[in-house]
Amino acid sequence: MTTASPKPARGDGAEARQRLLLAALALFADQGFAKTSTRAIAAAADMNIGAISYYFGDKAGLYAACFTEPLGGTAEETTALWSAPGLSLGEALAVFMTAYLAPLKLGEPVRQCMRLHLREMLEPSSQWATEVERDIKAPHQAMVRLLARHLGARVDDDIHRLAFAVIGLAMQPYVTRDFIDAIRPGLLRGPRAVDQWAERLAGMAQALVGAERSRRAATVSEEAST
Repeated sequence: MTTASPKPARGDGAEARQRLLLAALALFADQGFAKTSTRAIAAAADMNIGAISYYFGDKAGLYAACFTEPLGGTAEETTALWSAPGLSLGEALAVFMTAYLAPLKLGEPVRQCMRLHLREMLEPSSQWATEVERDIKAPHQAMVRLLARHLGARVDDDIHRLAFAVIGLAMQPYVTRDFIDAIRPGLLRGPRAVDQWAERLAGMAQALVGAERSRRAATVSEEAST
């Protein structure tokens, strides 16, 4: 699928563009790419259908924008924050968790983004390969490098397992948001609650790294004694 290049939003059209984006996000999350028509998107946004091509190039360009813009940034941008050289392990994990959970403060559009990602997994479009490479594989590899550096170890299967575990901690509030709200809604109620969750997760992630460090040291000790 070829995506036309979208035009940059004009200052006086920012509100209209955002309205179109959010209308499309809700429909794409509910119906998927194939079953959502541009006519339905324009009607939901109360805009002319030509606005889609003006602001996003085409339907595919609008669909792609729905994966990143409502979250306030791209995975590449947040990865650059926590993988910056010179950060201690604790600092890097704190920045990672804070940046990863920050979109939870944005409310309903983030829920719809989560549903959109899950739907894309079940009904993949041409966007899926981009999502895997940009939003899943690239941050994972950056986390692998970070953990290997701070553990002073070469990259192996256990480093990858640890990276999946650390990132999984950050993903959990997104994936289980409905359960959290049903069981303990205050845990994610408001920006302060989100920041507190990020702080706790950073500590938990550091404990995981500490456990892996101890396991590796014990293995070396056992091998030396045999």
